[in-house]
Amino acid sequence: MADNLSPACCHHKHTPRDAETLKALKNRLNRMIGQLSGIGNMLDDNRYCGDILTQIAAVESALQNFGYIILQDHMKTCMVEEIQQGNTEIISEAVDLIKKLK
Repeated sequence: MADNLSPACCHHKHTPRDAETLKALKNRLNRMIGQLSGIGNMLDDNRYCGDILTQIAAVESALQNFGYIILQDHMKTCMVEEIQQGNTEIISEAVDLIKKLK
């Protein structure tokens, strides 16, 4: 049974991310998790709404940039591999993914 974050059917990358890239992505993700936790602490501390909104904007920006990094990796690896194998449908998928990131 899939959890709320995972689709019922997942794909896996054919080309694994290198250790350095994976470490950098995990570091970015952990910083965002820390920022979200900090927003929770700000709520508990009854902090000023403007301060909370500023932190929300920072998390949104970080998440957007994270998405662009993942998209770039997808285009350089997964898409190239699929196109080389003759799967041009991957281009439509990429357009849909770009729309989701807007």
